[in-house]
Amino acid sequence: MRRRILRSMLTVLMLTTVVLGIPLTYTAWLWVEDITRNDLRGRLEQISTEVIGQERGTGVVRGGLDLRTVGPLVPAGGRLTIVYPSPEDNAAKVEIGAVAVDDPLVESLSMGTEGSLRLEVPATPMKARQRQAVAGVGLAVALSLGAAITVAIVTARRVADPIRDVAARAARLTMGDFRADPRRHGIEELDRVSDVLDSATVEIAGRLQREHALVADVSHQLRSRLTAVRLRLDELSAHSDPAVVHEADEAMAQVDRLTEAIDDLVRASRHEDATDRDPVPVMDELRGIVAEWTPPFREAGRTLSLTGDESLRAPITGSRLREAVTVLVDNALMHGGGTCIVSVRTVRPGRDRDPLVCVQVADEGDGVSDELAPHIFDRGFSGAGSTGVGLALARALIEADGGRLELQRRRPALFAVFLGKPLAARMESRRVGEPR
Repeated sequence: MRRRILRSMLTVLMLTTVVLGIPLTYTAWLWVEDITRNDLRGRLEQISTEVIGQERGTGVVRGGLDLRTVGPLVPAGGRLTIVYPSPEDNAAKVEIGAVAVDDPLVESLSMGTEGSLRLEVPATPMKARQRQAVAGVGLAVALSLGAAITVAIVTARRVADPIRDVAARAARLTMGDFRADPRRHGIEELDRVSDVLDSATVEIAGRLQREHALVADVSHQLRSRLTAVRLRLDELSAHSDPAVVHEADEAMAQVDRLTEAIDDLVRASRHEDATDRDPVPVMDELRGIVAEWTPPFREAGRTLSLTGDESLRAPITGSRLREAVTVLVDNALMHGGGTCIVSVRTVRPGRDRDPLVCVQVADEGDGVSDELAPHIFDRGFSGAGSTGVGLALARALIEADGGRLELQRRRPALFAVFLGKPLAARMESRRVGEPR
């Protein structure tokens, strides 16, 4: 921000300097020449007054011109040429000063019937003064530009630093830091934003407290109901029919997994950031999901399989990953076709980007229509009569751990969950950053 503001102000200053400095320099150049020519014209007028006075008082026939009063008016190194009427040859010419003038600056004056004057002086002194004037203008422009740059730097800092502070405070708010900040910057608009952030901090903190309390109450009620269901199933496990006992055991296992998932989600809701957690084995997290959903796929005459690198680990919340992948597998069962493959591998999103752990869920069905694809992750939007919550929830769970969920291919459908750097890359980065 500061650089952009400073760059804009310096651009305006440079344009202003060019627009005003060049004409000012040209004006100074002409001003010195004009002063020099005015001086020459003043000398010619004095000389003409003296010459005309001598012609009228003494007459040119009797004695000619007295050059002793005219000579001091000729500049050093200059030459004066006087042409005046004479009875002998109708015109007489007198030259005073240097024999020849190099690079002359010439001024002439007509005295009517009394003759004419021509004054030549070297232009070198005038050009030297012109260069001095241009240098003075350049120095003044440079000093003005330096002062303007100083003001621009101070102004940019005065404007950019408060904006950066407010942005940093907003970033801390998104990270869960709800501490009040009493600082104000003396800029009305930014101080208003700070006041709004104070109000938002109080409101968000209150809402989070109410949501955490609600989550705790709901989880308590769910666990209570699940405990009651498990007690009923435990009674069925003593039934004499082996088939009933088997189904009761399977149901109790489902209840236990659901209870564990609820506990994990409650713990995850209290600790939003998963970037600093120890990486977990991704394949181990997904293996239970595939085992759970294999019977429904088998009943539908389809196959569900899990493939990938057993060594891949990622800094994620296991419960969030399991719930998100469960949604994708459920969608593949309900809306897809053929074999469903859950694969775990590393991908590199770009040439200069670090590799990521990627979980892909693909099937061989008709895929996602072009009309549904742009809205498939919108909450409440569904093209098959469902609630439209599953994929939106799955994306929210993955993004809560700093990952992302994308529809990589429409036909047949291929969903990809990007989790973060694999364990090997993260440990290598730490070794590179450690001091030796």
